[in-house]
Amino acid sequence: MSTDPAVTNDDVRTLHAMGYPQELARRMSEFSNYAISLSIICILSGGITSFHLGLCSVGGPSMSLGWPLVCLLALAFAATMGQVASAFPTAGGLYHWASILGGRGWGWATAWFNLAGLVTATAAVNVGAFEFVLGAFGPFAGLDPNALTAVEREFLQLPAVLAITYSQALFNHKGIKTTTRLTDLSGYLILIVTIALTASMLIFASQFDFLRLVTFANYSGIPAGDVVWPRTDNVLWLFALGFILPAYTVTGFDASAHTAEETVGAARAVPRGIVRSALVSGVFGWVMLVAIVLAIPDMDLAAQQGKNSFIWIVNQVLPEGLAITLFIGIAVTQYCCGLACITSASRMTFAFARDGGLPGSRWLRRVSPSHRTPSSAIWMVATLTVAFTVYTPVYSTMTTVCIIFLYISYMIPTFFGLLAYGRTWTKMGPWTLGRWYRPLAAVCVLGGIGLFVIGVQPPNEEALWVVLGAVGFLFAFWFGFVSRRFEGPPQGVMIQKRQAEIAVEEQAVGESRIAGSR
Repeated sequence: MSTDPAVTNDDVRTLHAMGYPQELARRMSEFSNYAISLSIICILSGGITSFHLGLCSVGGPSMSLGWPLVCLLALAFAATMGQVASAFPTAGGLYHWASILGGRGWGWATAWFNLAGLVTATAAVNVGAFEFVLGAFGPFAGLDPNALTAVEREFLQLPAVLAITYSQALFNHKGIKTTTRLTDLSGYLILIVTIALTASMLIFASQFDFLRLVTFANYSGIPAGDVVWPRTDNVLWLFALGFILPAYTVTGFDASAHTAEETVGAARAVPRGIVRSALVSGVFGWVMLVAIVLAIPDMDLAAQQGKNSFIWIVNQVLPEGLAITLFIGIAVTQYCCGLACITSASRMTFAFARDGGLPGSRWLRRVSPSHRTPSSAIWMVATLTVAFTVYTPVYSTMTTVCIIFLYISYMIPTFFGLLAYGRTWTKMGPWTLGRWYRPLAAVCVLGGIGLFVIGVQPPNEEALWVVLGAVGFLFAFWFGFVSRRFEGPPQGVMIQKRQAEIAVEEQAVGESRIAGSR
């Protein structure tokens, strides 16, 4: 971490220029900022717990072709978001960007979508961790996960998720130093375990059938009784449904932006953390998944395992001791992934509450005087996370709702950045894409729309009603109550006032010219 006071002073001055005091402890290094996004992405969490969503679509091509395709889209989002983050390095991240570039109403909506996405992401991560531990270690305790009824599984899931989530909140409450140590460890551990898993699968594989990487199968309609994807004869559409695996996994890189006010040299470190975490996760995840597919002894039999496919494959390929060791490493990274999710979501909550955007904002914006963390926001996020798992205990629905909410929150500031770039937004930060910003932003908007369409297809059609309900609620709440009270972030308010003044001045000049011509 840089100890140069001049760097920290520059950070504080930048924050003050945006209308905010330095309330949170600024102790994160550039690596720690990168590590927290890497921990949230965590290819050993989403890439493992959602493995069946790719395998049970079209098999190998879902990993070898679908994964890099969606990861390129995620990298485009990361790059465009990095440029905006460099110009506006605040804890509010996406909320501030949308407010400044598009107006306070769009910023308010972005904040709600991003917050909902982060809460549902935390729920999905922790439920996925529970299901992974149950599947990996349950048999050793005499507990067969496949023999559990839905009621029995939910009975076990709720207290487990409660314990996981509130312990993560406790670590976050204790301070950014404690959280940073855990996410730094997680950053290293993710790469180490990924390399070990990849190497082990390749070493112990009984055969290598490279054709399965490009041979499209149709695994829809299986397994019986717990179908992953409904039966369809449209293989290309089934291939697109498999995009949920990489889309859910390689997301959450906005965490680097949400911890900007705790990062030293934020204007440069934050965009680098966003882009590097997406790039490294995409590359390492692709190599890992390809290795797993190549090591599968029987593709058809593996697909028949459904949600348990990854654990079944590892147990079939690796010696028991090695498999257990890797399972332990994976479980630890999944726990740290949920911990980082709470860090990100609580900072978003704090930033939004600081501007009065949430019910109970005075309470939610409180900072612990001893730990200098947004303590109230941390515990509220943890409580909402557990509550969402009660509302919808189905893991696949959680993942799709998370994807939709997060990518909507990514798309809004990206769209308005595309419109404002070079017009009302002319002052860039030290990290910039130059002429590549606009075309990449356009790709992001179109790609985000495509992911929304894919995300609401059966068996996750419930996600559509959740999203439509959220949109309807936000629309009614904004026009019925909030629009007259909510001013938005200080800099956004100042920019909008200046734009209004410019519009009035231009109108006056135009009218005077017309009068002169007469």
